[in-house]
Amino acid sequence: MLNKSYYLILIISIIIGISFWIGFNVNLLPEEASINAPIYDELFKLLFIIGLILFIGMTALVIYSLFKFRKKEGEFGDGIALEGNLSLEIIWTVIPSIIVLFVGIYSYNIYDRMGGMNELNHHHENMNTNSEKIWAGISQTNNSNSVLDETAIEVSAMQFAFLFNYPQGEFISGELHVPVDQKISIKMESKDVIHAFWIPEFRIKQDIIPGQPTILNFTPTKIGKYPIICAELCGPYHGGMRASIIVEDKSDYEKWFNQNNKTNL
Repeated sequence: MLNKSYYLILIISIIIGISFWIGFNVNLLPEEASINAPIYDELFKLLFIIGLILFIGMTALVIYSLFKFRKKEGEFGDGIALEGNLSLEIIWTVIPSIIVLFVGIYSYNIYDRMGGMNELNHHHENMNTNSEKIWAGISQTNNSNSVLDETAIEVSAMQFAFLFNYPQGEFISGELHVPVDQKISIKMESKDVIHAFWIPEFRIKQDIIPGQPTILNFTPTKIGKYPIICAELCGPYHGGMRASIIVEDKSDYEKWFNQNNKTNL
């Protein structure tokens, strides 16, 4: 009996060790390009490790059972009917409950650290907060959280395109240009059906609902060009509803902005 317990503990330890090694060394996510990305990836890593433990453990148990409890030569009847194992029922009720509770609390902590519980701070022109109901997304707070350091952009979603309005320059672009390491605040509205604004590298996704303006704040941290994807089924050409966000250093962004700025005309 002691030997069986020893081997069981050893096998469980090996499974947990393998799962943690894979979880910390195999990256299934795209590159991190925003402040939110490393925070979100912590939660993904945790869920990935838990999933690996369950998958490897259950697979090993099934393979063991195939050999241990296979029908032996000369056996013709059914196996022994076992029921009423109170200890087993307690184990498979308590352990999943603890895991679910832990994941729920940890998920709330991650959402709070990403800014989901912060008061929605927006600085958009022509926004009447007394008449418009604002649906909050992620509202970040950081050291450069002043109105002057925040770039405000308006996003219009429609079948099947995104349009980006820069109120300070009074122009519209088919691409979203933003400066790196600066907080971006976007006000999103849909002109027809429900859409979604998703940037995988930023780990942000927010529904865009007709008649309900949504504010989403984020801070890009890596220069590059990243896809913006509609992740909500919005019609027959939903799969082609894409745009690009181009993260530039401050001088390149200002150059692009000044080239399109219509207030200078």
